[in-house]
Amino acid sequence: MATHVTTPGRRQARRPHTPPRRPPSPLAVRMSLFVGVAYGAYASFIARGGGAASFGQLALALISGVVMAALVLGLVRVQNSLMRELRAGAWGVLVGGSLGFLYSLTGHSVLLSSGIGLAIGAGTVIATFYVYYTREP
Repeated sequence: MATHVTTPGRRQARRPHTPPRRPPSPLAVRMSLFVGVAYGAYASFIARGGGAASFGQLALALISGVVMAALVLGLVRVQNSLMRELRAGAWGVLVGGSLGFLYSLTGHSVLLSSGIGLAIGAGTVIATFYVYYTREP
């Protein structure tokens, strides 16, 4: 009668431990909502131009505010997993793109709005990289 013998077989590859995703902190949610509301209100104010308010300006305020709040919250959630160079670049793209969009609402050319956004984004990258480089171990 044959007996069961344990034989060494293939071992299963261990998966690296990934910690469970935590929900964002209440402070991060409140700050991203504040940034979104302020951004949407300012976009509506610029688009209004001193005239009467319309539904198009309300839609612009709501959409731009929600998108900005979502982008800020998303970046805050993933920023600690990024290298400091990528984190600085992400903040530069977010700030430069958003301020370039606000500048384009004033009626200036796309080229000038892009240049303003690029200059502000480059300054943000430099400033945030300096802060991350000097404050991280």
